[in-house]
This record gives sequence, structure tokens and C-alpha cells, in this order.
Amino acid sequence: MTTLSPPAQSKFGTVIRVTSGNFMEMFDFFLFGFYANYISQTFFPAGDAYASLMLTFMTFGAGFLMRPLGAILLGAYVDRVGRRQGLIVTLALMATGTMLIAFVPGYATIGYLAPFLVLTGRLLQGFSAGVELGGVSVYLSEMATPGRKGFYVSWQSASQQVAIIVAAALGYGLNQVLTPLQVGAWGWRIPFFVGCMIVPILFIIRRSLQETEEFKQRKHRPELKAIFQSMVSNWRLVVAGMMLVSFTTVSFYLITVYTPTFGKTVLKLSTSDSLIVTFCIGISNFIWLPIMGSLSDRIGRKPLLLCFSLLAILSTYPALSWLVHDASFQKMLTVELWLSFVYASYNGAMVVALTEVMPVDVRTVGFSLAYSLATAIFGGFTPAIATGLIEATGDSAAPGLWMTFAAICGLIATLILYRKGGAAPASIGDTKAASAVARSA
Repeated sequence: MTTLSPPAQSKFGTVIRVTSGNFMEMFDFFLFGFYANYISQTFFPAGDAYASLMLTFMTFGAGFLMRPLGAILLGAYVDRVGRRQGLIVTLALMATGTMLIAFVPGYATIGYLAPFLVLTGRLLQGFSAGVELGGVSVYLSEMATPGRKGFYVSWQSASQQVAIIVAAALGYGLNQVLTPLQVGAWGWRIPFFVGCMIVPILFIIRRSLQETEEFKQRKHRPELKAIFQSMVSNWRLVVAGMMLVSFTTVSFYLITVYTPTFGKTVLKLSTSDSLIVTFCIGISNFIWLPIMGSLSDRIGRKPLLLCFSLLAILSTYPALSWLVHDASFQKMLTVELWLSFVYASYNGAMVVALTEVMPVDVRTVGFSLAYSLATAIFGGFTPAIATGLIEATGDSAAPGLWMTFAAICGLIATLILYRKGGAAPASIGDTKAASAVARSA
């Protein structure tokens, strides 16, 4: 008797289970950026506010330096042992890092041990996140129904937006209930405690995952040495993939993690205004990502990647210049929602494209390595680079130059990866075409 495809409800439940841990990974990352000012005062006191904030953002960025290592080691583990088991391991590592940041006393209590422990927590989170996004994306691509990979894979990024929405809502609520002094002294820790409390629930949800049929049917499981050799021989593909991701990761951290700091310290808007904007960005991203992922299934990945990287190049700096000229809540919301649309439209096609161009046997480690290198080199230090550019140039719109540069990298990568054949492989559902794109890179 022929086995029928799982019903839609089963697919929906699988998406929820696999992305639940991804929500947790991103929730903790965002919290660190949201409360950068308070974390800097608690763990990194310095002679001036700029130095203190830069130390905090450098610690935030340090977590991304661990991503390539996590991508290689944990990615190889996932490609050999399985998607399900690997996703459970990444969640455990992230939970450990979160507890360190939530419970470590401040610099005033334990001195230099405080920033050391916070840095350790960030490094653990970075090591875990190095493969989390890749593991989730590959799982979703392998369980997707034919012709709908873009739609299903887009929910990896969409789950991150739920994390933004929840984190921003918590932050807004705290600012309404507590005084700024209370938030700075201890209130900023509350969302981290909330994250710790939901970890057991996420473990239960993720443990119910089933291994993907595509992985179970695969007879060849490469050894670690073979995986390393494949990554070395495909280094051009990894570099091109890194450039493809660079625009996604820079724009994402600029419009989400950096927005509260930008609104408060640069535009001189209230914390509540900045958090409301961040909340709206999360909703906007959540809406546009699956729409554009689904559109990429219909028209191909390449048209969307080209169109929206060009739009970013042409519009980002002018939009931010218009915003900083006469800053207001309405103008900030308008600009950020435009950048959200550009980011989500590009990313809706980009993530699934990256799963398609990687060799099948090392799909997780290849995806994760390209993604983690992009976040380590480009995205993770975006808040620090944005802060440094403003300080060095005196131009409050200077972060737009960084996003424009990343968009140029994305445009070049798209032209490299799709220089033969013209159409994205998944747009015609041809796995052989995907392999051809990988070889051509």
C-alpha cells in the first residue's frame, strides 16, 4: 500500500517543533543587543559611555567569532548523526550560555570575573548558533513538499521575528512598569530569566522531532575528515555563500538588534519609541518572509536576490539620511519598515538558495559555515561598526554605508552563483541543477 504524504497539520506541527529552538537561540541574542546600554553599565564600566558601549558590542560580536568553529564541528556532527539529535545539542549549549548571562553578578560585585563570565556565555551561544540556523534550514528544506521549499525554509527566519516581537514586547512592558533606574539596576535581567524558564518546554518540544526521511534514506554518512576535505575543495562555494549571506546578516542586525540603541543614543528618541519600532519590524519581517519565500518558489531565487540587493544599494543611505535630518518616531518607523521589506524580500529567497547550492552530503556544515562566516565577519559586529562609523565620521546616517556595502557583496555573490542557467535551481525543482550551480561556483 502506498504511503501518502503527511497531512498539512503534521507539516505545520513539524515546522513549530523545529523552529521552537531557533526562537530561543535568537531570543537570547536579541536581548543582549536590546539591553546593551544596561549590560555595559553592569559588566563593562569605563571612563565614558562610548567606550563602555563599544566593549559591550565587541562582546556581542565575539560570540559570532565562535560560529565558524561551531559550524564545522557541530555541522559535521549533524551531517553524520542526524538533524534531530544535532538540534537538541545546540539548544542545550545555548541554554547554558543564557543562564550565565542571566545570573552572573555585576562588575561592582565580583570585578573582572563578571565580564569574563559574560564573554564565556556569549562564546557558548555563538558556538551553538553556528549550526542552529543551518540545522533548522536544512531540516525544513528536507521535509518540504515539492515546489514549496522557499515557503517552508522561510519559517526559519520567521521564527526569529517572533523572538524579536516577544523580546521587544517584554522590554516595552518593563519600561512601563519599572523606572529607568530599576531597569538599569536589575530589571534588564528579567527577560533573560524568562528565557531560562522556557528552556525545559523547548526541550520537550524539540525532543518530539522525527528524523527527516531524506537523511534516513541516505546511505553515505561522511566521516569528519571527508567533511573537512569537502569544505576545502568547495572553498569558492563557501566564500560565495558567505557573500550571499552578508547582506541578510548586516541588514537583520542593523534593523533589529541595533535599532533600540540607535533610536535612544543617536536619534534621542525614548526607549519605548525604539522598542515599539522594533516590535513593528518583527511583525513586518514575519509577514514578508513567507510571502517572498513562496514567491521565490514561483519565479526563482535569482530575480528576488538581484532586485532587492539593488534596491538596498540605491535606497539605504538616502533613507537613513532623511531620517537623521529631522528625527521623529514616525520617520524612524517609516524608514525601518522599508528596510524590513527589503531585508525580508531578499532573505526569503536567500536562505533556501543557500541550502540548494551546497553538496548534499555536507549540506548542514556547508550552509552553516557560509552563514557563520558571514555573521562573524559582517553581521555580528554590525552594532559595533555602526557605532564606530558614527563616531569616526560624525554622520548619524553612516550605518547606511555599511548596509550598502553588504548589499553590494550580496549582488556580486548572486551573479557568481547564478552566472550559468539564469534561473534558481529550486524554481524548476531540479536537484541536478542545484549540483551544477554548486560546481560552477
